[in-house]
Amino acid sequence: MEVPVTELEVVYDEFSATLKIEEVALSHLSIELGHLYMDDFKAGYGRLRELFARVRPWAQAAGDACRATWGPKARISTCFLVDDYFSPFGSPAEIVPMLQRAAHESGLTIDYLARESACARAGAVEPARLVEDRLVSEPPRQTTGARPPVTETGWLSNGQRSPHVGASLEAMETVPEWQPPRQNAVNNHSIFMDVELWDVQRGERRWSCPMLAAVWQLLRLGLLRHEGQAVATPQDRPDPLPAAWSELPPVSRLEPRARPFFAYRTFSVLDTRFLPVEHAVRTILDQVSVDPVVNGQVLARAAAEHRPLSADILTRLNYVFVEGAAAPLR
Repeated sequence: MEVPVTELEVVYDEFSATLKIEEVALSHLSIELGHLYMDDFKAGYGRLRELFARVRPWAQAAGDACRATWGPKARISTCFLVDDYFSPFGSPAEIVPMLQRAAHESGLTIDYLARESACARAGAVEPARLVEDRLVSEPPRQTTGARPPVTETGWLSNGQRSPHVGASLEAMETVPEWQPPRQNAVNNHSIFMDVELWDVQRGERRWSCPMLAAVWQLLRLGLLRHEGQAVATPQDRPDPLPAAWSELPPVSRLEPRARPFFAYRTFSVLDTRFLPVEHAVRTILDQVSVDPVVNGQVLARAAAEHRPLSADILTRLNYVFVEGAAAPLR
């Protein structure tokens, strides 16, 4: 007896094509009021007030410029980053109220507080890995592809390094002529940048300051997703505040009525020592392939508000560098 065979039609579909991409609320501008490092904390409360006093006129100017573009009801939020990645110190229960008080006495309000370690890991998600996975390194011209990929070396450049001349040249062999490094997108003269994204400490990867800062910018722009879900979505601050930074959400909402954390544009007030770091950040972000669906959502939202954005995310990052606005770099 023959058993009837039912024909089964199998349809293959791309997971990414059917994945629902979460949209997030967006402010018009995210203003970063500064970073807190161990040196700032050790310097005492007066140092915190000095930091905010230096930042205040620039933050106000950025807010005024935003309102001039978007109108008096422009959505503006502020944020502050605490270094709990390279040199953990203090506790949220001690430091967060101190920061809020120092900002208030300087005429500022901190809407959101973020942990720098959250740029490496936010719950079960590793934002830095997400960004590394989206790096599309531009191959220098006239190269053979022998240079190992950035995922193996931890180094990313914006051009072609000087050729390495090995010590194993045969006798009488001509020593190759030295060649300078060369920027890929050169404008008359090269500005070559070679950025370390990570190293290995005690068997574990340690992300560099530029890499974490690049992740931080993408987080603020609302452009990171993991399986379609937004990364590091702000949560209300715990009450009472915990004793350990690891018990604090990646991004804590300190002001209940704050405008959205994610924004079309970012503005950061940084110490002048951060100039090379932010140059490195822009080198990294210039080679990040942002999810086109996510970026498309942001572009469509801005266009609906009659203020089109450029698809180039680097045009959405703005800075002012002020001497003494942050502690010295590590």
